[in-house]
Amino acid sequence: MNVQFTENQAQNPISQQKYRKFYAVLEEELLPAMGCTEPIAVAYAAALARDALGAYPEGAEISVSGNILKNVKSVVVPNTGGLRGVAAAVAAGIAAGNAARKLEVLSEITADDVKKIERCLNECRFTVAQSRSGCVFDIGVRLFCGENESFVRIEGRHTNVVAIEKNGKSVRDVGENGRETGEETFSDRSFLTVESIYEFAQAAGVSRLEPLVGRQIDYNTKIAEEGLKNEYGACVGRVLLSSFGSGVHNLARATAAAGSDARMNGCGLPVVIVSGSGNQGMAASLPVAVYAKELGASREKTLRAVALSDLITVHLKTGIGRLSAYCGAVSAGCGAGAGVCYLCGGGAKEISETLSNALAIDSGIICDGAKSSCAAKIASAVDAGLLGMEMSRRGKKFMGGDGILERNVETTIRNVGDIARVGMRETDEEIIRLMIKSCN
Repeated sequence: MNVQFTENQAQNPISQQKYRKFYAVLEEELLPAMGCTEPIAVAYAAALARDALGAYPEGAEISVSGNILKNVKSVVVPNTGGLRGVAAAVAAGIAAGNAARKLEVLSEITADDVKKIERCLNECRFTVAQSRSGCVFDIGVRLFCGENESFVRIEGRHTNVVAIEKNGKSVRDVGENGRETGEETFSDRSFLTVESIYEFAQAAGVSRLEPLVGRQIDYNTKIAEEGLKNEYGACVGRVLLSSFGSGVHNLARATAAAGSDARMNGCGLPVVIVSGSGNQGMAASLPVAVYAKELGASREKTLRAVALSDLITVHLKTGIGRLSAYCGAVSAGCGAGAGVCYLCGGGAKEISETLSNALAIDSGIICDGAKSSCAAKIASAVDAGLLGMEMSRRGKKFMGGDGILERNVETTIRNVGDIARVGMRETDEEIIRLMIKSCN
C-alpha cells in the first residue's frame, strides 16, 4: 500500500437538486433482503396470493420468465432446511411467508414452519412453466382452493406488484407507483456519470449516508463473517484465505466471496442489496470496507467510498438491466475497485481509468443462475476491479480503441451495456435452454 494517488477535491459542487437525485437512487437500491432475491420475490408473490385467496390452497400454477428460472433453480431458499427451486420458494411463501416484510418475507420462519413448508410441497399440486410474456423479469402465481382462485404478478423488479386478484377481480391497488413495469418504476438515472458520482461522494452529507450505506456495511460484514466461520457451499472465501493468505487484496476478495457462500447456501442473515442483488450489494461494499480498515480510514471516508462504489455499480448496471446473461458481479467488482481508488486519494480521472481497466479484464463472465459458484465469480470480479485500480495507481492503463474500450469511460460503459443487453440476448436464451434441459 505504498503507492498513493494525489488527493483530489471536487472543483464544481453539484446542485441541491442533483443531490436529491443521488439520495433517491441510494434509497431505492440499498434495501435489506434475506436470501437470493429471485426466490425471495417468488415467495413474496406466493404470500400475497395466499393472503388474497384467504385460504390454504389445494393447487398452485406458477409462471416465471427464463431469467427467474435461472436464478431460482439451484439456490437454497433461506430458512427452509436446504430446499431449492421455484416450487420450494412458493411453498415457503404460502406456508410461512409474511408479505408485509417484502424482500424479508421469509425472515420469521420457525422450525415448525419448516414442517409446514414440507407438508405444503407434499399436499399442494404444483405446476411450474416458463412465462412467454417477453418480460425478462416476470413472476405469476395462481392459487386454487375449491371454486376460488387468486393471482399475483410481479414484473420488472422484485417488489413491483402489478396484479393482485381474487376470482378475476382486483382486490386492491397494486404497484409502487400504480401499474408500472420494468426499469421505468425507478427514478431517473440518466444523470449518472463517473464524474458526477465522484463529486457527490466528495460532498454528500454523512448523516444522510449513515442510515443507508452504514447499514449496508454492517449487515454485509456480518454475513461475510458467518461465511468465513462456517461451512457454506464450496467455501470459496475460506479457500481463498487458506490458499493465498490474509493480505488486504486477498482478504477483500475472500470477504466478499464468503458473504456469497453464506447467502447462496441458506444463511438466514439479511444483506443490503444493490441493483436488486445481494451478491452485488456485498461485492460493492465489502472489499471497500476491508481496504478502509487496512488504511485506517475514518467512518466518514468509508461511507463516501462505499456510496461511490454503489453508485458506480448502479451506473454500470443501468444500461444492462436487472437480469441478463452478463454476470452482475462484474459491475460490482468495478464499483469496488473505484471505491478503493477513492480511498487511496484517486479522483474522477483515476476512477475512470480503474473502471476502463477492469472492464477490459473481466467483461463477459456469463450469468448461469444463482448458486455456490457465484462466490468465485465475485472473487474474480473484485480481483479485476482491484487490478484495474493498481494499474491506475502506477500510471498504467489499457488504451481507448483496444477491443471494446473507448477513450471516454462513459462510452465504454455504454458499449458494455449494449453487449450485455443486446449482444448476449441469444447467449441468455441458450443458457436458460441448457439449464431447463438439465432438469429433465
